[in-house]
Amino acid sequence: MTFEVTILGSNAAVPAFGRHPSAQVLNVNEQCYLIDCGEGTQIRMNDFSIRRHRINQIFISHLHGDHIFGLIGLLTSYSLGQRTEKMDIFGPAGIQELLEVQLEYSKSHLTFQLDVHIVDPTQSTLIFSDKNLSVSTIPLDHRIPACGYLFREKDRLLNVIPEKLTEYGIDFKQINEIKRGEKGINSAGEAVDNNLLTLPPYVARSFAYCSDTAYKPDIIPLLKDIDLLYHEATFTEDKAENAIATKHSTAKQAAMIARDADVKKLLIGHFSSRYHDLNVLLHEANSVFDNTQLAIEGTTFSVELRRVR
Repeated sequence: MTFEVTILGSNAAVPAFGRHPSAQVLNVNEQCYLIDCGEGTQIRMNDFSIRRHRINQIFISHLHGDHIFGLIGLLTSYSLGQRTEKMDIFGPAGIQELLEVQLEYSKSHLTFQLDVHIVDPTQSTLIFSDKNLSVSTIPLDHRIPACGYLFREKDRLLNVIPEKLTEYGIDFKQINEIKRGEKGINSAGEAVDNNLLTLPPYVARSFAYCSDTAYKPDIIPLLKDIDLLYHEATFTEDKAENAIATKHSTAKQAAMIARDADVKKLLIGHFSSRYHDLNVLLHEANSVFDNTQLAIEGTTFSVELRRVR
């Protein structure tokens, strides 16, 4: 029951100090979802043994190059590998035209169906749902239209205890009904309370991706109580004027969002190339929100299972 994020790229604008432009992979029960696709993303997939064939959905936050310039290369590589599974791409207006121009003038042909879904970055909307999770947009404030993405695991059913079914003489054919909370009926036709047969379900897990954006406290209700938040932290507070001018956030501001939303853990990334040592950003964030970690490339951050109390 995997729910984990692997960082492929965490630098802002350009590669520097061994860091690469933005990209992450969310793995939910071995189905993978790519979030942003900066230059070199597919190389980083190779570096960190990401199973790219398990990616069927790609979520692009905005059309700045450090978040999308790796996309055409990845798509054409899929074709070279004779991919046939459909791919869904979600992103702001303009993304389809950008891909069409690149495909046309490079004379590239895709071997699979590509469905591009245009999202509205000005409001929170449910844009995708499958058996694992639902995905909603998070409005951000950047120099061009941009949105984050909130990934929520689907609510789980009760966990049946097989030994209890045997103990109470209940046919295993009833297991689906019991998972939904119904009583079990034993061989004598007697009803057995559901709480004798089951354990509480696991809590649905959640992850939010917020990059790039100016400090935007009105997104806090959307992030309330989530397990894991990635929030850009391009600058330290002494460069707050740079953050305002470029519509980015400081490490302190990212931590303020995490603190005020009561998230469980904060990851900061999208580091400016002015910072060789990232600890200055980490220390600033930790001063506001203790459970903060750097989004170091190649690191996988897992959200563990826990039962409803």
